[in-house]
Amino acid sequence: MGLSAVKSLKGGGVLNALRSNNKAIYVGILSLLTIFLLMDYIPGLEFMSSWVTPPVALFLGLAFALICGQAHPNFNKKTSKYLLQYSVVGLGFGMNLHSAVASGKEGMTFTVISVIGTLAIGYFLGRKVFKLDQKTSYLIGSGTAICGGSAIAAVGPVLRANDSEMSVSLATIFILNAIALFIFPAIGHALDMTQQQFGTWAAIAIHDTSSVVGAGAAYGEEALGIATTIKLTRALWIIPMAFFTSFVFKSKGQKISIPWFIFFFVGAMVINTYFMGSIPQVGMAINELARKTLTITMFFIGASLSMNVIKAVGIRPLLLGVLLWAIISVASLTYIMWL
Repeated sequence: MGLSAVKSLKGGGVLNALRSNNKAIYVGILSLLTIFLLMDYIPGLEFMSSWVTPPVALFLGLAFALICGQAHPNFNKKTSKYLLQYSVVGLGFGMNLHSAVASGKEGMTFTVISVIGTLAIGYFLGRKVFKLDQKTSYLIGSGTAICGGSAIAAVGPVLRANDSEMSVSLATIFILNAIALFIFPAIGHALDMTQQQFGTWAAIAIHDTSSVVGAGAAYGEEALGIATTIKLTRALWIIPMAFFTSFVFKSKGQKISIPWFIFFFVGAMVINTYFMGSIPQVGMAINELARKTLTITMFFIGASLSMNVIKAVGIRPLLLGVLLWAIISVASLTYIMWL
C-alpha cells in the first residue's frame, strides 16, 4: 500500500469507501440474514439460524445506517411498513382467540387510563415545559400514547401538520423504539417479570407495534402473544383519537387512516381457533414464517435511521419523548408489578 493510500485511509477513506458502496453492503447484509433464517428449514442446520433474532437484525440495520448511510430509503420505508403488517397477521395464525381476548381484557383498564393520561401529560409538557409548538407536542404525545409512527401518520394529516413537524415527531419516536427493543427484555429479566407481566408492560410502554412484537418475541412465546394482542387492541384507539383531533383542531374533511391490518390479525386468530384444529401444523408454519419476516422487518427499520434524522430531532423534542416515555414506562411497570 502506498503512502497516499495510507493517508487516504487515515483521512476517512475507509468510511468514504463504505458509504460509496453502501448499496452493495446493504444487499449483502440483507442476503446474509435471509440465508441464515432459511437454514432453519434445513434438517441439521437449524442451529445456524438461532443467532438471527429481531434485536440482532435491528442492531445490524442501525449499525449499517450510521456507518454507511442510508441505502434505498424509499424501499426501506415501504417494505418495513407492509412487511410488518403481513408479519403481524401471520402471527395471528399461531394464537388462540379465547386466550387473546382474556389477555386483552386484563390490560384494557390501564390502556384506557394510559392513553388519555399520556396524551394530556405529553401536550402539557411539550407546551409548558419544553416550549414546543402545539402540533409537535400533540404528535409526540399521540405516538407515545397509542402506537408510535402509526398514530402520528394517522393524526398528522388530520392535524394538518407540516413535513418538519411530522419528521421531528416520527424521528423522536423511532429513536426511542430502537432503544426499547434492546433494554426492555433486559429490564424484564432483571426484575424477574412473568411472561404475562412483560407482555402487558411492553404493549403499553413501547411505542411502535414492530418493537413491541420484537421485544415480546425476545422475551418468550407467551409474552409475544400477550404483547401483540394488547398492542393491537390499543392501536384501535387511532380511530377515535383521529376524530377527537379533527373536532378539537377544527380539521374538517381530512382523511382518517384506519389500520385495517388489525382486523385481518383478528381474522387470522378466528381461523386458527375455529377452523384449523385438525391441521395445527399449517398455523404453526405460517406463524413461524411470520416470525422470520418480522426479523427482516427489524433490519429494514434499523437501516432507515441516519445521522441526519438524529440531528433533525433536536434536543427539546427528544427530551419530551424521553420524559414522557419514562413516565408511562414507570407508571405502567408499577401498576403491573403490584397487580
